[in-house]
Amino acid sequence: MSKTSAVLAALLVVLGLLVARPAEAAAVRIMPLGDSITGSPGCWRALLWNKLQNGGFTNIDMVGTLPAQGCGVPYDGDNEGHGGFLVTNVADQNQLPGWLSATRPDIVMMHFGTNDVWSNRPTDTILAAYSKLVDQMRASNPNMKILVAQIIPMNPSTCPECAQRAVALNSAIPGWAAAKTTAASPIVVVDQWTGFSTSTDTYDGVHPNDSGNQKMSDKWYPALSALLGGAQPSPSPSPSRSPSASPSPSPTRSPSPSPSPSPSPSPSSGPSGCSATYKVTNQWGGGFQGEVTVKNTGASSVSGWTVTWTFANGQQVTQAWGGKAVQSGASVTVQNESWNGSLGAGASTTFGFIASWNAANPAPTPACAAA
Repeated sequence: MSKTSAVLAALLVVLGLLVARPAEAAAVRIMPLGDSITGSPGCWRALLWNKLQNGGFTNIDMVGTLPAQGCGVPYDGDNEGHGGFLVTNVADQNQLPGWLSATRPDIVMMHFGTNDVWSNRPTDTILAAYSKLVDQMRASNPNMKILVAQIIPMNPSTCPECAQRAVALNSAIPGWAAAKTTAASPIVVVDQWTGFSTSTDTYDGVHPNDSGNQKMSDKWYPALSALLGGAQPSPSPSPSRSPSASPSPSPTRSPSPSPSPSPSPSPSSGPSGCSATYKVTNQWGGGFQGEVTVKNTGASSVSGWTVTWTFANGQQVTQAWGGKAVQSGASVTVQNESWNGSLGAGASTTFGFIASWNAANPAPTPACAAA
């Protein structure tokens, strides 16, 4: 064989190997969007990143035109957390399309509007800005998955009215989301308000401290991991280390609602080796958001689970995440997704849903069966 023939043969072998190698799945691109609570330094993002990595969600890429500001631990810190920004200004000035074009996210997680509340922008105006941003997200990616937070509280002495303004905004977000969501581009509401204390979870009455960052990370994690259907979480995630944030002077402000009472969690367990706990996390006129925690109560691993319940007052599930929901009449059946069916002994997972209601909305008692 001539030298030329040998070189050609070698190239053909290399090309053959490249063609035969299976293509790796592209990383899911996630954009954290908001103001200084997200970006200055927004150390809940560091906690969340490491919690996802420890949970087996490794094929992800946090994206944004802003870099990390340091949080004491390694993490992917790209973000769109612009200190002092108002969501109404971002919408009016069409700033989001440029950020989307530069980063091409698949998922946007948005905690935005605290400066608008501080500036006394009306709730309807803020929600109109949300709608415009969602339309721009879907123009960038018709299958965009969107997480929208009910904002964390604040208690500054200079704005005694902010608390009630935040109550109005946070109360309106679930209804807005239910009307704006689509099957291709769902909007999931994440309650960042309930259980958050300005006295213990902020360093200045506004911005989260270490405990506040941990609470924000813990609230984002179930909703975000539910959207990461292509990743395979490990059955027993290891805890992530809490980063230490240095206070950064930023004009972002965020107000404080008082939580409205929700029905008590309704647990159920059976001989099948799993239990299900049902709770309403938010409720508004004509609709509500629910969450069910599934736990393996047996001594060995399970490979799948099914949760069932019966509504008593005509409630109808309109959207679900973290589980495959089917409703027939009053009966609801939810089966695990491919990535959250495997549960080790004592391990748990959650799924959420949005549903409609009319005259009454009592919590049903769910049943759980393990495979």
